[in-house]
Amino acid sequence: MTFTIAGEKKEYDEGTTLTTLIEKEKIDNPDYVTVTINDEFIDRDAFATTEIKEGDAVEFLYFMGGGAI
Repeated sequence: MTFTIAGEKKEYDEGTTLTTLIEKEKIDNPDYVTVTINDEFIDRDAFATTEIKEGDAVEFLYFMGGGAI
């Protein structure tokens, strides 16, 4: 099955969940990553049950805080 991760086409087995994808992609700081599939935010509680589907676009986002200078 083919889908896009951060703009790059990737091949994974059917039934791949977000939790598995985060592990296989070796995402830095997985406890702090936010995930979108087709521009929709996915609840962290749903990572283990959310399967990636053919043609999906997955993005891993990190929110950075800023401060005053």
